[in-house]
Amino acid sequence: MNDGPHTRSQGPRHMRRKSRRKSIILISATAVAAAVALAAATAVTYVGATAVAVNNNVHRSDVLKDMKTLPAAVPKLGQDTNILIMGLDTRVDEKGKPLPPEMYDALHAGDENIGGYNSNVLMLIHIPADGSKAAGISIPRDDYVQVDGIPGSGPFKAKIKEAYGYGFAAEKTSLINAGKPDDDTTYQAARDAGRKAEIATVTKFLGSVHIDHFLEVTMAAFYETAQAIAPITVCVNKATQDTFSGADFKAGMQQINAKQAMAFVRQRRDTSDPTYLFSDLDRERRQQAFIVSVSHQLKDAGTFTDIGKMQGVLDAVSKNIVVDSELNLIQLAQQATSLTGGNISFSTLPITGFGTSPDGASINTVDINQVQATVKELLTPVPPAPAPTTTATATAAATPPAAAAASAAPTSGGAAPAAPSAPASNVYADSTGALQGGAIPCVK
Repeated sequence: MNDGPHTRSQGPRHMRRKSRRKSIILISATAVAAAVALAAATAVTYVGATAVAVNNNVHRSDVLKDMKTLPAAVPKLGQDTNILIMGLDTRVDEKGKPLPPEMYDALHAGDENIGGYNSNVLMLIHIPADGSKAAGISIPRDDYVQVDGIPGSGPFKAKIKEAYGYGFAAEKTSLINAGKPDDDTTYQAARDAGRKAEIATVTKFLGSVHIDHFLEVTMAAFYETAQAIAPITVCVNKATQDTFSGADFKAGMQQINAKQAMAFVRQRRDTSDPTYLFSDLDRERRQQAFIVSVSHQLKDAGTFTDIGKMQGVLDAVSKNIVVDSELNLIQLAQQATSLTGGNISFSTLPITGFGTSPDGASINTVDINQVQATVKELLTPVPPAPAPTTTATATAAATPPAAAAASAAPTSGGAAPAAPSAPASNVYADSTGALQGGAIPCVK
């Protein structure tokens, strides 16, 4: 069999040799399609048979079912649902084959020879069983962590995004060396090994967090989903341009098409103003803002109740994502309907700074205890304080109305107690704090 695009990767170290400009194309784009898939799942109560077809047609993987039998498996302790979104920097379809030429032309991101199997986007969606506020947690892709779950290898340190690529390369090499043909069966087995490695690594990094389901998406998933829902309304704080990503946005609210949407979620610099600095953390905030904007727009426009419009969204989502074999989109819809109403907040895990790995790669340094404490706070927020007593009521009566209103403001259930609350104006200057759902946010 000829050496197709799925045979070219030799793991993340090989991927580092491609140009820096090309390597940034997919860093934020792919998670959006998966999050839209999550939002689109809430539409199944309106589209009947179409929802059943989508539920049956998505590509499925047994990796989570297999991982439950491992000695290191993390047990499920409650009824809440944790969904891991993985966005890959690959420019091929789910069989490892090239995308149509017209899609490469539209994406301006190179062809099937660019990219690999890094999980350049990692996001945990936590949906409480009691209907309280959900939490979206972005995991910075360059966090330098212990990688687990690689076939034939003990733990080692690398960027968290690279676990998938290492797992993929190790399994594919092992199968080929064992005499297996270089065909789709081998390719899919290698993809499953990549998924297992990424999930195992994320689970341990977050503090033994049980993963109930996963959604995996590629460039095609994002672009075709964006096409189905465009025009898309977004908002930026300041006019900005970037010749690398193609970003060219005016300040304030604006409507964008699918190509512009890709630029919006992958912009990492401003080439017109060297003093306007961006980082991967800002780009993750763009991801979060895009997800919130799209969910708000679909609900506000009545798309979820329009079978014709929803058909296009669901078609785009279903043919370009991989989910675990036990994820039922119809049941997920019943659990997650409130997310499109804004009952979710998004946060980014903290880093301690930027550094360089022993082999010279740029990395994020992290405090594992700080990360796991943040995750615990986000997944199990502190309950609200008890109702005030008579004494407290008397004290409140002597307090000026404006101050009383401020002190009575409820704490967001999905945000870490130490994190600053989201601005009332829904404008976010950077990646800190929790970004709230329910309205179109303005971001850097």
